[in-house]
Amino acid sequence: MNKKLRALILLTVLSLLTGVVGVSAQDDGNTQVAMMSTQFNIIEEAEKFRGILAESGFEVEYLPSDEQPVFDTLMGEAGDEVGSIDVLGALHGTFPTLVDADVLFDLTPLLEQIEAETDVADAFVELGKMGTTDFQYYVPWMQATYIMAANVEALEYLPEGADLNALTWEQVAEWAAAVQEATGEPKLGFPLAGLWHRLLQGYLWPSYTGRMVTRFNSPEAVEMMTFVRDELWPYVHPQSITYEFMQEPLLSGEVWITLDHTARLIEAFNEQPDQFIGFPAPAGPAGRGFMPVVAGLAVPANAPNPDGAVGLIQYLLSPETQATVLNELGFFPVVAGVDMSNLPAGVAIEAEAVAAQSSAEDALPALLPVGLGDRGSELNEIFKAAANRILLDGEDIQTVLDEEAANIQAIFDDTGAPCWEPDPVGEEACAVETLE
Repeated sequence: MNKKLRALILLTVLSLLTGVVGVSAQDDGNTQVAMMSTQFNIIEEAEKFRGILAESGFEVEYLPSDEQPVFDTLMGEAGDEVGSIDVLGALHGTFPTLVDADVLFDLTPLLEQIEAETDVADAFVELGKMGTTDFQYYVPWMQATYIMAANVEALEYLPEGADLNALTWEQVAEWAAAVQEATGEPKLGFPLAGLWHRLLQGYLWPSYTGRMVTRFNSPEAVEMMTFVRDELWPYVHPQSITYEFMQEPLLSGEVWITLDHTARLIEAFNEQPDQFIGFPAPAGPAGRGFMPVVAGLAVPANAPNPDGAVGLIQYLLSPETQATVLNELGFFPVVAGVDMSNLPAGVAIEAEAVAAQSSAEDALPALLPVGLGDRGSELNEIFKAAANRILLDGEDIQTVLDEEAANIQAIFDDTGAPCWEPDPVGEEACAVETLE
């Protein structure tokens, strides 16, 4: 079945539905829907999610799974006229293999209908196109990410005219300098013993170079590391080398300003919601780089009940369901209009920051590495090594970046892995740009 025909079929399905979010199939329709998902595959999570699915109006057979069984099922059934799965839920990194196998519906018509009711984050919509311009392989479902957090005592030292929801990295440096001058102590902290590599990969490099790996040792990257070394690092708390979770130094008062994964900040927000605020990551010259952990919903091309699949996805993308998932399972919305009033205070703080970050005009999503397999950990270590050699050991910036860029290229040469967003997506092995 070609892609245009699949899109036409789905458009026909949509025309037969009421268009009301959360409405199942018509009385005489098929209400049985099979959903396979790599998310919520822990027993406790699966049971909570089954409870949410039970309110959809469909009889959902929920099949939590690891990634490999997803590939085995969908690709093994690719030649069958009718498969066994109606809806697939998975992280962004799962989809390239399925895109290559050409086993999914074009969900453009469905997305258009959903967006007639509520806005879906543009940055994530683009990710769901998987590098194309006119084929929606998945619709965004939910997200997790990394955000900024600060003690409210730091707010009086914000640079004049600064907007917490639109800070630049330069303003963060000015802010940290002002706090240190006022308190006599460095109050900016980063998790060097934790997810430090993600902050480098998803935040600093993209914000200054527009890429994660292909401009690793570019002049823009040198400019970035010079700024970090000279203007930001002097205000970083020296105990950062021991920090794994930034919620702990926040609660102790050791750190007033930080950036970390939402799961590693939530304790501070929950314990003292009046003392801490959350807000988007800073922007650099190339945009507001951030690392989303994005899950999407797709429909196999041979789904046995495509109209049921459409109805279930509409239900899962409704603001009401997105709020329930956030409250009960801790994944953040990808749509506008989610009521935050009944959420736990800490979750609500994070949700507002996450929503502001993903919907920012200059949002620049930088995805988790894709296609590297077990070599992904090596890439993580390269980023940490580069930053630590420069910031902790005082080595020459260009020399370090050139040496570590060669190590990155060796991984690509060995794995043949293509680039991923925000680097140019293609089919050939990714390559670090050669400096002239």
